[in-house]
This record gives sequence, structure tokens and C-alpha cells, in this order.
Amino acid sequence: MPVTLKKIAVAATAMTLAMSLGACSKGGSTPASPAPGGSGSSGAAASEISMWTHNAGNKDELAAIQTIVDDFNGSQAQYKVKLQAFPQESYNQSVTAAASAKKLPCLLDIDQPNVANWAWAGYLAPITGMDDTLSKYLPSTVAKYNGKTYAYGYYDVSLTWVTRKSILDEFGIRVPTIEQPWKADEFMAALKKVKDSGKYANAADIATGWTGEWWPYGFSPLLQSFGGDLINRTDYKTADGVLNGDKAVAWATWFQNLAKDGYIAKKSGSDPSQDFMNGKSAFLWNGSWTAVPVREKFSDVVFAPPVDFGNGGKVGGGSWTWGQSAQCSNPEAAAAYLKFASADKYVALVAQKTNNIPTTDEAAKLVPGFEPGGVNDVFRQYSKKFTVMRPETPGYPYIATAFEKTAKDILNGADPKTSLDALVKDINTNQQQYS
Repeated sequence: MPVTLKKIAVAATAMTLAMSLGACSKGGSTPASPAPGGSGSSGAAASEISMWTHNAGNKDELAAIQTIVDDFNGSQAQYKVKLQAFPQESYNQSVTAAASAKKLPCLLDIDQPNVANWAWAGYLAPITGMDDTLSKYLPSTVAKYNGKTYAYGYYDVSLTWVTRKSILDEFGIRVPTIEQPWKADEFMAALKKVKDSGKYANAADIATGWTGEWWPYGFSPLLQSFGGDLINRTDYKTADGVLNGDKAVAWATWFQNLAKDGYIAKKSGSDPSQDFMNGKSAFLWNGSWTAVPVREKFSDVVFAPPVDFGNGGKVGGGSWTWGQSAQCSNPEAAAAYLKFASADKYVALVAQKTNNIPTTDEAAKLVPGFEPGGVNDVFRQYSKKFTVMRPETPGYPYIATAFEKTAKDILNGADPKTSLDALVKDINTNQQQYS
């Protein structure tokens, strides 16, 4: 494949996947440029390797990662890891620029949807010798491409319908369970009751005011529950049939009618959780990261499972992960760190600092609230049962951007079938370069 095509495809990643869904705060400092003396620099000591993270604006997660680095450095004398943090807004650009200059660090964190693209582009080296350890991780936290593992993460998040017991009781709506989630007709009847009451500006808020990665992360699970998908996953060559077939059109029509019939806003506020807490909506489609503020506001909050629109409830999967650069001059050191850092106690440390779902059962026992039966255990159960990964293809960044544009067009009145046919054509054309 021509190098220019890879550069174009990979560059799209920096723009299309800027939004993190793992409660990772955005940094506000001046964008950093790739530092000299990385693993590709002849000036670095043989025993010292560099590690990059996007967490410059997230002091709690950064402190947890620094603790792991310090523990590793103190555990042996052969290798030393040096951590450098970037603001999230500039992180992907810094990685792609460093890759072009052959100055990638040995270790780096990667937003899970980027992994296949970066592995295809030659940025990442496969992780080997860790199958036993990673078999205990949530599948959504182990990033793969072409059957090889390229990264692992300490945590994930889960989508959920947020509401209140008092709201459900007032309108005679059943409290759903993981075994018996709401079905499509039941859910739409509930929205109608709330809308007809006139008590809320919108019966539901699904964060249509957000942009970027939220659109495929938040809304493709609804498409998948209808029976469609972003691409045919047997070979990742075409979206024909799964993204413009009858089931996908049914999803798009339903999605459009949510706004047309007044159940949601075409463009929600910038903070849907706050709007929900202020009484503007009765149902909120959002993530497990809402749990802390919503619980502080209400004592009767309900975190309901995804609605079953005919093919089971679905939620998105995959957050920030850690991997090894293919440009690393000391791969043994990088591999040693990744093995050391995968321990349950470090999974628990990072998950607790980020208020996210711990990736292993043993780590979950160490994080208050996520232990079996804990108040947050429901999110881990949703992640285990309902997760569908975003397509693990190098073309995902393009798919994500194209899906967002088309979904917005549909929400604003474009013909569902015509719009999806055009989207499929564009995706299929883009996917040809990855064959």
C-alpha cells in the first residue's frame, strides 16, 4: 500500500477521535510537540525508555500512572521508564508527527478505536507473552487487529439509561433489569407518557449536542440493537446490507422520529447530565461517568440497561489502552513494563482514580463500589453482557466521521434510505485501501 495513503488515513485519526469516553479530562495547556530523545533518538540511554500519555489535563489518572512507573523503576535496576504527559487535544497529533519523524516513544497510551489504524500504519508492535494475563481482562479492554493483541486498558465505561425511581413510579413505568430490559414498544410508550405530561422540555436527552466520537460510540449500539451495524464484520470490506438494509433503515427512521415527534432535541445542551439533574429531561442516554454527579443530586437514581430494540441491548466498548511502539529501540524493556503494569493492583489503582469499570474481577474487588453487589457493579455487568466493540479496522476513523455526518443529516430530516446508501458507498470506497 502506498505510504501516502497510510499517512492520509492515519492523519484522519487525530481529528475524528479527539473525544475520550473514559472520563478523561481534557488538558488546557499549550499543545506539546514531540520531545527529542525518544526511543528513536540516538541520545537516549539504552536502559531508559520514554512513555507518552494524553493525561496532562487529568491529574488523578496521571498520578496513578506515575505511581506504576515509579514502582516499575524501583523494582529492578535494568530499565527505567520516563513518563511524559501531553494535553489530550494535541496528543494524537503529537503521536502522528513523531511517527513520521521516527521518534515515537517505546510506550504510549492509545484510544482504543485508534489501535487498528495505528497498528496497520506500523506505529505499534504486537504484545506477546501476555495471553494468560489478558484473558482475565474484559474483552473490550484488550485491543486487537488481524488476530494480534496490540494494547490493553485498565478500565472501560458503559452506556446506560439514567432516570429516577420517582419518575418511573409517577408514570407507571416498570423498573427494567439486566435480565428483563425495556423492549422497544415499552420504552416508546414510556417516552410518550412523559412527553404527554408536559412536565419536561424533552422526554429524553441523548446528547445530540455533542460532537465527534460520541456519535458512533453512543448511537451505533442503538443501530446494532435494531440489527444493523457500521460495517460487515466478516471481512470489514463493505457496509452494504448492514448499514443500509431494512434494519438499518428502521433504526434511522426511528432516530429521525425521536426528534420529529418531540421526544428529544435535535441539538441538546452541552451538558446533558446537568440538564437532567435540573429537571429538563426524564431519561438520559449517557455513560457510567454520570454516576458520581447524579448520585450526589438524587437518592433514587436508576441506571437502566440498554433498551432491546429487537436484537438485544447493546453498548459501546473500549477506552484508553497501553501499547508498545514499533519504533522502540529497547522492546525488551517495553515488554517488561507492560507485563509489570498489568497487575490487578494497578488495574484497581487506575480504575479507582478515574471512577471507571475495573477490567479484571480481582481488581473490581479492590475498588469500592465495583465489588460484586456494589453500587457500581451494574456498570461492569452491562459491559460484560452488552458490549459491541467499535469495528476493529484501520478504516474506523473514517467510518466514525462519515457516520456522524450522516446521522446528523438524518436527524435533521434527510431521507434515511438515501442517506444510508450514500454513506455505505463512501465507506466501501474508503475501505478498499485496507484490503
